Amino acid sequence: MRIRYSTDQQGRPVKKAIVYTAEEHNIKSSNVDYEAVRIVSRLKQAGHESYIVGGAVRDLMVGKKPKDFDIVTSASPSQIKRLFRNSRIIGRRFRLVHIYVGDNIFEVATFRSIKDGHTGNTFGTIEEDVLRRDFTLNALFYDPREQVVVDYVGGLKDIKSKIIRPIIPLNLIFKDDPVRMIRAVKYAATTGFRIPLVVAWKIKKSAPLLDSVSPSRRTEEIFKIINSGYSRQIVEKLLAYSLYQYLQPEAVRLMQTRPGFKQSYLESLSKLDGLIQSKKELRSGEVISYFIRDYLNTIVDWKQEPLEAYRSALTSCRSYILPMNPPRIELENAVRMLFREHGIGIKKARTFEKGKNKESVPEPAAEEKLPGVEPRAKKRRRRRSKKTGPGAEPIQ
Repeated sequence: MRIRYSTDQQGRPVKKAIVYTAEEHNIKSSNVDYEAVRIVSRLKQAGHESYIVGGAVRDLMVGKKPKDFDIVTSASPSQIKRLFRNSRIIGRRFRLVHIYVGDNIFEVATFRSIKDGHTGNTFGTIEEDVLRRDFTLNALFYDPREQVVVDYVGGLKDIKSKIIRPIIPLNLIFKDDPVRMIRAVKYAATTGFRIPLVVAWKIKKSAPLLDSVSPSRRTEEIFKIINSGYSRQIVEKLLAYSLYQYLQPEAVRLMQTRPGFKQSYLESLSKLDGLIQSKKELRSGEVISYFIRDYLNTIVDWKQEPLEAYRSALTSCRSYILPMNPPRIELENAVRMLFREHGIGIKKARTFEKGKNKESVPEPAAEEKLPGVEPRAKKRRRRRSKKTGPGAEPIQ
């Protein structure tokens, strides 16, 4: 263990961070993505400070292999862009850089300042950046080249103690960004860490602040939950903290008023978690189908005329999942999958033609046809030879 010092206004040394070696933090280098290491190394070779940060370091320390590796650096977005041709600057308020390597995207952020508060958009130093992060377990900086962890806030001790402790003052952390309440509960559900009593009380008291969060951000959080492989544990925890009603209000209403709905809803999430944890490749809309199936089974009369039932179900499901707003095609695919499970095939809507979107229609059985629709006569295609002139093959 080493100590990192800074200086105060009088030039005297001040203890700032603890630096843990490989023997102390126990991160296995084999679990660290090679491309993330390469990006950090390139930034350091160019003279910039750089680390892997956030959830990736947390997962590495508890023995999990992270899905994503976020990187932080002293380099500005334009400096990062010049070092990596396969990159793109994104964001309007606070600019980030996405580096594309095959199918993977690595997010690289510049250290942020607290000069304008905990939600400001100016660049700063690592000492300021750490104070912008939400909880101590997400505020560890890992240098994969030297294999050390830099800890400014006691995050390593909190991970070993299995506690979720805020960095930002409790009177500001959820007021500045209400989504942090969802994240705290999600971390508790997926790691088994405990939320201190005073923080739990603050979350329950501050829950209504989630009403002010945009639908797009709430949709993003819901998608993270249902794609995590731990959606049941997370949703159960969010229900306990009275937060889930701000993500899926109609589902919570049905849980409170319809016997058995809560249990069937959670069981559907368990099935989805099993598929995701088994790393099965899910088709477009399949994840959402597990999210809406219990509701659909309560509203659809499966003996009704198929197209009318489909239209009604699609409209109802759009309202049911609000404020979640997934791509239209994914919701349509989800509803079609559930209809197919009941033996009712619905064709995909055709593309726009002459300014009108053709509606989905029921799929006829193998030798059936839709009423009033004559089968198209098959056109015989004439195949022309690619050769011309003498010796060319005759036209078939």
